[in-house]
Amino acid sequence: MTEKISVLLADDHALVRRGFRRLLEDDPSIVVVGEASTGDEAVRLAASLKPRVVVMDCAMPGTSGLAATRNILAAHPDIAILMLSMHSEDTLVRQALEAGARGYILKDALDLDLARAVQRVAAGETVLDAKLAGQTALKGERAHGLTARELEVLQLICDGLSNRAIAARLDLSVNTVAVHRANIMERLGVHKTAELVVYAIQHGLVSLL
Repeated sequence: MTEKISVLLADDHALVRRGFRRLLEDDPSIVVVGEASTGDEAVRLAASLKPRVVVMDCAMPGTSGLAATRNILAAHPDIAILMLSMHSEDTLVRQALEAGARGYILKDALDLDLARAVQRVAAGETVLDAKLAGQTALKGERAHGLTARELEVLQLICDGLSNRAIAARLDLSVNTVAVHRANIMERLGVHKTAELVVYAIQHGLVSLL
């Protein structure tokens, strides 16, 4: 029998936590093991419960969701953090990913599939809300000069795959993938993977499907 994905919910509104619990527990692959109403409580419960995933509100009272994410991952790097927010500003998305969150989705999304997002971050993928993408995918010369192969590698990076996993998927050497990654980052003018993911999503260079 497949082990269920254990989830800690962290949000300062009890009604929101109750709604998210129902959404998640409708899926037989997920179990909610705890709830936190503050950032500090989220850090404590993550340490004691050791969930696979923490669904974290960005705007927590006291210790913020961003700070709580950093504290949790400093002690428990294997926990996946899925950040929820009412805000879609680039700066917040970038800060969340740089803090170590594997996903950033908007609370008000009409098509919010929280269970699927939890499953994806638990599997190591990066998940961003579709509203964060550009309105039109960039093509040809608008794709910042990236080759078809580089766009393919970029998509897999944004899907959360490691260089080794990308190499296996594309039948390339790990060194070749590393070169592609370096070229992509240089061409786009970014220095960190988190910045690369945000840039690619915001400019429509990758698919969120």
